Amino acid sequence: MTNREMREPTFLILTALARSRQHGYSLLTETKKLSGGRVALKPGSLYTSLDRLQEEGLVQDAGEEVVAGRLRRYYALTDAGAEALHVEAARMEAAASAARQSLSLRSKGATA
Repeated sequence: MTNREMREPTFLILTALARSRQHGYSLLTETKKLSGGRVALKPGSLYTSLDRLQEEGLVQDAGEEVVAGRLRRYYALTDAGAEALHVEAARMEAAASAARQSLSLRSKGATA
């Protein structure tokens, strides 16, 4: 993975997988929950993202099982995926901190 900014769906997928291995449908519901309902991935875009993340070494296959006659394929975060998530979370925290600092300075300037 390059040092470029991570797109929000990717961040949410990796965040969901940081908790535990998951299958596709659980990733759809978990990413929606993590985003407060703002991001509702469609199955096609989820699986396209998972394929890309596997190619990048951030996600790996984590087994399959049949439940109610349907195959569930599980995915897990790799060590490289955990590192990429950590780096992106730190980048986002630094940006949020800079924004809060700027807003604080603005407030002080507005009252002076």
